[in-house]
Amino acid sequence: MQLTILGCNAATPRKNAQTTAQLLDIKGQLVLIDCGEGTQMQLRKLGVKFARIQHIFISHLHGDHFYGLIGLISTFRLLGRSADLHIYGPKGIKEIITLQLKLAKSWTDYDLYFHELTSLDSELILDHEKFTVETLPLNHRVYTNGYLFREKTGPRKIDKVAVEKYVVDIADMENLKQGKDIIQSDGSILANQLLTLDPEPSKSYAFCSDTAYLPELAKRIQGVSSLYHEATFLDQHQDLAVKTKHSTAAEAAQIAATAEVNQLILGHFSSRYSDMNAFVLQAQRYFQNVHLAEDGKIFDL
Repeated sequence: MQLTILGCNAATPRKNAQTTAQLLDIKGQLVLIDCGEGTQMQLRKLGVKFARIQHIFISHLHGDHFYGLIGLISTFRLLGRSADLHIYGPKGIKEIITLQLKLAKSWTDYDLYFHELTSLDSELILDHEKFTVETLPLNHRVYTNGYLFREKTGPRKIDKVAVEKYVVDIADMENLKQGKDIIQSDGSILANQLLTLDPEPSKSYAFCSDTAYLPELAKRIQGVSSLYHEATFLDQHQDLAVKTKHSTAAEAAQIAATAEVNQLILGHFSSRYSDMNAFVLQAQRYFQNVHLAEDGKIFDL
């Protein structure tokens, strides 16, 4: 699982700082999380093949999280896209996008599927052959969801030494990967555990977009491999965090500590700050493994 930060700054794009968008590679499947202005330019800089993106997840309908979506959809059309595109987001996103396409007379030549969300409870919204996606209801000024991505357990690994020792036929390798025992010609059984090794542990990623401090969130993301949590403000602007329903770096770290995640990535920084290291220092009072999101930065989760 690999995460690329396309943009991580709050409210408005700046000369060298884009608004929220992320690209997540899950076992070779690319998904886009939020789509602020300039997202497609960031994708081009990274050399991403647009056709590989089949699922887009929008957290909420504030401009810095989805104003790049109509442009990306239009570019897909101009590039001759034929593959389906699935868009997940709050109720209203279909109306917004289709109205723009209608007035511009720019209907896509590929199928657009909108999955509009309204539930205030966490729900499974995608069950892909390689991963699942659940919503993480948040507390912001408009209806907002984070998203929890979990890899599905991969096939077992072949123990090359063991299969040579027991002279296992190559035709049985796929059955071994699927966890099946081998029935030999004499009717005896070779247990799968003798011939295979456990697969790599499944990884998980929680994306928590704009939200006020939400202690109960920790229960929903307990033990995830990596957590991205907004940290719009530092402690000295706690009053603004409360007023605008955003979080501080310290609050994000408290969620990470309670949830016992492996690592915390902070983002969605207010432009009022110049010393980004202050976010790390304030967060590390509660949780040690803290990283700052940066445009173009890649995290191997």
